[in-house]
Amino acid sequence: MSRYLQKWNELADVKDEFAERDWFPGTSGNLSIKVSTNPLTFFVTASGKDKRKRTSEDFLLVDKKGAPAEETKLKPSAETQLHVEVYNRTNAGAVFHVHTIDNNVISEIYKEDGKITFKGQEIIKALGYWEEDAEVSIPIIKNDAHIPTLSQQFSKYIHGDKGAVLILNHGITVWGETAFEAKKYLEAWEFLFSYHLKLLALQNVQKQYPVMPIA
Repeated sequence: MSRYLQKWNELADVKDEFAERDWFPGTSGNLSIKVSTNPLTFFVTASGKDKRKRTSEDFLLVDKKGAPAEETKLKPSAETQLHVEVYNRTNAGAVFHVHTIDNNVISEIYKEDGKITFKGQEIIKALGYWEEDAEVSIPIIKNDAHIPTLSQQFSKYIHGDKGAVLILNHGITVWGETAFEAKKYLEAWEFLFSYHLKLLALQNVQKQYPVMPIA
């Protein structure tokens, strides 16, 4: 199997898995995987496609500027420039962006802080932090409709071959050394968001309806 086809299938498998989790509402989200380093090329999801379906037009090959590297009628996702920033600044092998209710709500709650921090959760080990009571933070940036401006803000938080950024009321963008690693990081962040929101909800209920002491 050619590297070209191997990477296509690898990205298609990730897309299928995320679709099963309902992470692509309204054709939202975008995924990419690096195909070659020199010259830089990567597959990225085509714009406006129903990501619940698997077709031969799900992805297109683009270059280091995010422009089609081959003749095609397909258009790359509107946010391909964010993927370009990651690939041109790191050795990452995959970039995933999904909109979930949890990550949107988290970004809204903590937008004034510009980040959210988690500490002491076992799942943090999936992000590469193994020390006891490890602490991790994810930045939250403004969702600028002007993609070049959004890309500029986003690029300030690209510091290595793995990372993640929350875009206010938009979604999370995660990258990793491989598609497997990027998927693992995304799953870990989504777990943390879901856990935190459920904990906040329970704490709010307890404040409203405190448990009566047993006589």
